[in-house]
Amino acid sequence: MSTRALGSVVGVVLLLAVAVLTAAAVGLTALGAAPPDDGPTRATFDLRVDADADRLTLVHRGGDTVAVSDLRVRLRIDGRPLAHQPPVPFFAATGFESGPTGPFNTAADGDWQAGERTSLRLAGTNDPALDPGSQVSVALYLGERKLAELETTA
Repeated sequence: MSTRALGSVVGVVLLLAVAVLTAAAVGLTALGAAPPDDGPTRATFDLRVDADADRLTLVHRGGDTVAVSDLRVRLRIDGRPLAHQPPVPFFAATGFESGPTGPFNTAADGDWQAGERTSLRLAGTNDPALDPGSQVSVALYLGERKLAELETTA
């Protein structure tokens, strides 16, 4: 039996083992780099209303970052939907005074993170009017899923 032939076989087996281990390591790294699917976005918010300034302010209190481009906002005053809903993000929109501040503004980075606030002012042309004592509700949707429903009195 030739030792040279045995050395070649051992070399091929070792080379094959190294190739398999390398492929396995690359595969595990690729799978580990994929972001985990933690389920639906979860976040908490706070609503503040100043009827004298026709201003609504929403505060992201905690939880996941929200992509504003995926967000839909629906406002109701005394149970009636506003004639003109805010198209977030926006700068100028029918029914609203100038652009909103914070993440709802088109100049923002597009992410609404915990601790950030956004506010918008209703124009006098929007109906119903925001008066002191009005019940205000804001529903936030991500796609078709309701993310939050907030209510307060102006």
